[in-house]
Amino acid sequence: MNRTDDRLLPVLLICVQAAVWPGAELVRGDVPPASALLVAVLVAGPVTAALALRRARPVVALMLVAAACALGAGPLPVGAMAVLGTAGVALALFTVATERDTFTAVLCVVALAAWQLLQNLSLHGLSDRDGLDLVLTALLYATACGTGLLARRTRRARGTAERMLRRAEAERHRLPAVERRRMERELHDVSAHHLTAVVVTAGAALGLRDRRPELAEKALEFAAETGREVTRALGAVRAPAPSREEPASPEERLRALVAGFRRLDQRVEYEIDPLPDGVVADAAYGIVREALTNVARHAPGAATTVRCRYGDARTEVVVTSAAPPAGATAHGAGLGSGRGQGFLRSRAREAGGTLTSGPTAEGGWEVRAVLPGRSAAPVEASVPRSYRFAQVTAAVGLCVQPLLPVLVVRSETTSSGSQVSAGVLFALLAAAQAVALLWLRRAPRAAQCALLGLAPLWPVAMAVGEYAGPVLLPPALGMLATCVALAADADADANANANANADVDTDGDADSDSAVPARGRHSRRAWIIASAAVAVHAVAMSVAVLDRGTELPDWTVPAGATAGVALVMGAARWAGALRGRRDLAARGAREERIAAWTEEAVRDAWAERRRIAAGLESTVLARAADMVAEAEAGRLGTAADRAREALAAMRALLDTVRVGEPGPNGPELRPQPTVQALDLLARQCRATGREVEIRLTDRVPERLPTAVDLAAYHAAETVLAVGGEKPAVLELDVEGDTLTLTATGVPRAGRPAVRQRLAARVAALGGDLTTEEPGAVRLRLPLAGARVPEQAPQRGHEEGAR
Repeated sequence: MNRTDDRLLPVLLICVQAAVWPGAELVRGDVPPASALLVAVLVAGPVTAALALRRARPVVALMLVAAACALGAGPLPVGAMAVLGTAGVALALFTVATERDTFTAVLCVVALAAWQLLQNLSLHGLSDRDGLDLVLTALLYATACGTGLLARRTRRARGTAERMLRRAEAERHRLPAVERRRMERELHDVSAHHLTAVVVTAGAALGLRDRRPELAEKALEFAAETGREVTRALGAVRAPAPSREEPASPEERLRALVAGFRRLDQRVEYEIDPLPDGVVADAAYGIVREALTNVARHAPGAATTVRCRYGDARTEVVVTSAAPPAGATAHGAGLGSGRGQGFLRSRAREAGGTLTSGPTAEGGWEVRAVLPGRSAAPVEASVPRSYRFAQVTAAVGLCVQPLLPVLVVRSETTSSGSQVSAGVLFALLAAAQAVALLWLRRAPRAAQCALLGLAPLWPVAMAVGEYAGPVLLPPALGMLATCVALAADADADANANANANADVDTDGDADSDSAVPARGRHSRRAWIIASAAVAVHAVAMSVAVLDRGTELPDWTVPAGATAGVALVMGAARWAGALRGRRDLAARGAREERIAAWTEEAVRDAWAERRRIAAGLESTVLARAADMVAEAEAGRLGTAADRAREALAAMRALLDTVRVGEPGPNGPELRPQPTVQALDLLARQCRATGREVEIRLTDRVPERLPTAVDLAAYHAAETVLAVGGEKPAVLELDVEGDTLTLTATGVPRAGRPAVRQRLAARVAALGGDLTTEEPGAVRLRLPLAGARVPEQAPQRGHEEGAR
């Protein structure tokens, strides 16, 4: 809301107040005195200015409005401050609740109600008056505060949903690029590291074959072993299926990396702190690997130190190498693709850190990265206890202030009667209803029963306190809390009807013990409670009217009360149901958009993976296989040449990766994703704010039949597309000749429409679908009779884009 809108309501309140007083007085022909008009203007000015600036300083605005109205209420006649004293203060309270935290809002309500009560006591003293005006005032303040808190909660939920949509849309365009950069970087890291090691080892062995012929045999064995390792590593880069084994810790991975370079006669010392799994550990590993590879290329034999310090504020990764020893030959010089430094900086930047590199004073080279540490996650700022103490102190001081005139100036004679005021009884009943409403979300049935039990006590309080005011007002106050409870129950009922899982088996037949669906039972209970509420409040209102006496026929009183109460409570329930359906529709539309963007992002990323994998198959992998063959045949020089050719092919492939980026219409090839793409699906879901874990047991084969492969992926995609707030786990296992997909943490997957889509996919392969417990779905897909693709790289191409 902009500044013009902030000024509109205060001006409107002033106009209404002017119409009530002195407008009504002038219409009747009574001209107020000039002093009263002057006081009214002096009060209206500060109130209007404070309300116009209420969003910038809501608590200060509330205090100014309350103080100005209280000062003006003394010399002015009754009604002169009615609108500003009620609607103006309520508007200021509403703004406090929407702009400040819950503690501050509740403290302002309590302090303001206590201050007004004590001020009334200081002016009029204790009396036997009914005190209903105080109850109505407190109810008005509580309603304004509660409405503000609800508005703030709705605004936060809407903002969260909008941020989630923006993040999902950004990830839709980012995932294909991230997957392309990941494969490009991994291709560089794996092939450059392993193949460079082969060239360096072979060059050293060939240079010393006259003096140390045994090195040639070791170099041949190393070339063959490294070639097979390149094939395995690039295969993992090409199709990184979800992990089947417990991965090594980041510290163990770094130590193993250093040990590998030590086997290449590199002098590497290290100081490595334990790191937690995550993006920081991955970035540290990639930075160390690239830095040590560059040392092996350009400064073989140089003393190198690797330091990895993990602290609270930051993580430091430093790789320092000394000058190469005299006479050392850099056999790997010229083998780089020129992208190493860019990859180093991109790794650090993606992890939220920075990286610098350059020569040292001793003639060596140093790579230094500063990454986030333990406390790098953003933490919401908490309010200091001293500030809370200051708030409470100010509230207590404000409440005590009206008592000062009583203590210093005069002593008010209080009533000595034993009659309990009706206002006191009404205040106690209103407080009990407020407590019941506070428990409405945590224990809805108990809170509703408590409200129904309190409803008949309002006529009793009227009779005991000898209430002489409007007869329908106290029962209406009791009915107001029940209407709030019914509206909240209708909101929950709308969500329950959408999320309840129909208790049916896989054949679609209803179980004998659950013929009524869960949502039907919930609706029936809700309508029973609503009918009971109408009956109880109609009886309470009828008793109150009949006890006071009426000229109407006795039968018209309960009939009219029942009709009126049913109309009001029906409107409350309708409003709650409308809000629930609106929220449900907005959530469903948001989930559909996120699901569509997720599907598009995964397909584009999968197409990028398949496109790069196709080029990888005929370039680096083919030459790596030739290198292994030459090494096994004992031709070391030829094996080194094949390693150089593989490095050159890798550079050419990396060049074509950028050239072949998809255009605005998407990639030309959009094959159907398979189980190997589940890591992309999980990554996209996590990027949009939902935790998803994929588990594959060691019984799941590397290659699945094409139909089963596609069906399993699309079933997982369907289950995750319905959304949810809980972490989801997808586990794939093979028992005999059946692939089992178990999804947990997906309560909305039990919806009939989702079950129908899943059943259609399963039925096409002769499988079955079961829902064993809430939030869990199990699919069984038979493997027997399904066709297995000849080669894993071709999986997905056979079906093509549909």
